[in-house]
Amino acid sequence: MKNTLYLKFIWLYIAFGFLSLFTTATLGRQLILNQLKDSASQNLYREANLIATNYLPSYFQENTSSWAVHSQLNAMQIYLDSSLWFVESNGTMITSSNVKSTSAPASIRDFDPAEIAGSRYITGTYHDYFQEDVITIMAPVIKGFHTKGYLLIHKPLSTIEREVSHMMTPLYITIGVVYLLAFLILLGFHVFIYRPLRKIIDAATQYASGNLDYEIPLYSHDEIGYLSASLNYMSSQLKDMEDYQKKIVANVSHDFRSPLTSIKGYVEAMTDGTIPPKLHEKYLNIILFETERLTDLTKDLLTLNEFDTKELLLDKTKFDIQETIKNTAASFEGVCTEKHIFIELLLLSETTYVYADQRKIQQVLYNLLDNAVKFSDNDSSITVEITRRNDKIFISVKDSGMGIPKKDLNKIWERFYKSDLSRGKDKKGTGLGLAIVKEAIQAHDEHINVISTEGVGTEFIFSLTKAE
Repeated sequence: MKNTLYLKFIWLYIAFGFLSLFTTATLGRQLILNQLKDSASQNLYREANLIATNYLPSYFQENTSSWAVHSQLNAMQIYLDSSLWFVESNGTMITSSNVKSTSAPASIRDFDPAEIAGSRYITGTYHDYFQEDVITIMAPVIKGFHTKGYLLIHKPLSTIEREVSHMMTPLYITIGVVYLLAFLILLGFHVFIYRPLRKIIDAATQYASGNLDYEIPLYSHDEIGYLSASLNYMSSQLKDMEDYQKKIVANVSHDFRSPLTSIKGYVEAMTDGTIPPKLHEKYLNIILFETERLTDLTKDLLTLNEFDTKELLLDKTKFDIQETIKNTAASFEGVCTEKHIFIELLLLSETTYVYADQRKIQQVLYNLLDNAVKFSDNDSSITVEITRRNDKIFISVKDSGMGIPKKDLNKIWERFYKSDLSRGKDKKGTGLGLAIVKEAIQAHDEHINVISTEGVGTEFIFSLTKAE
């Protein structure tokens, strides 16, 4: 398989040269020969008709002697490089002029003027009178509307073939130059296509073996360069995904191991009597708390998996967003009463319908309110406000809690991320709530923003499409 594509192009280059030379030597030579034969026959036919019409009829009128005709034919023989025969209508030779010492017969056997009928010329040895092929032209000599004789011109085909040979030489030179230019094309293919393609193949091999750090060097901005850049980007994304997966596995393992270790330790201590029966209720509550952490983590992971597998099908319906906000806020009545936190709802005067997945939006509201309650101080307030702009509905959840440090604002959407300030208060959190919020809002092709000042509070604002 090594260098297969390159070898194919080399073989194509060699085949191209051979076929070009073969085609030129056969088809090209034959086409030129046919063209020269047609051209020569036209010239000979024109000359033959001029002589047969303007000069030879005077012989039959006894105005010209056979010797004068012979001298004229000898002159034309030098001009045309051909044998000229002047015969009577029955084929009897009157006089002739021959080339290459070819003798003319006293009478042409089997003479038939019609053998050239329908064609300007015939080729061959002409009744075996010539030792080589000739082009034969025949023109009638007419006197008084009667054919008295014929003028035959025989031109050796070898003279035309010599012309063809002379013409083929520059054609072969042209083919050679074209072949050399084709070599430059092959060289350009090697430099501009094959070598970059080899680098891409090497990179693909490296990626397949797990080396995602390999980078393809970029030398051009064409399609090959774009492909190389795309593969480099793909490898970086795969590497980030691999690192991200490792991080996810590490975080999930840590978040599962901690509560499981606590549950196992407390159960073993109660079983072997290390913890006395009178303290069982206390530690069972701790075990219940850790179990709830595991349940929440599992539930959040399954929710995020719906987004990751791209199999999430939103069940979009028309519903009253203000009623959903009221119901979600009501579910926090117990914890708000305990912490003396007041949730203020700033709603529109008229019923407001949106077109979205009600269950997913309710989960978004729950996660945002849960964070707001969790990170708000006692005796504080949380504001949920709804506004309308054109065909969009904006929902704001604002608290007056601890706020988010500026350096953490871009990281809060990452899975399992918890800022240093939040770790003390978020005992039960999984670090997946805001990741779920962002995934759900983006699945609706909407946007969510956060505004936060450390020590002042945080506000989350997301949009929904107003239902018609």
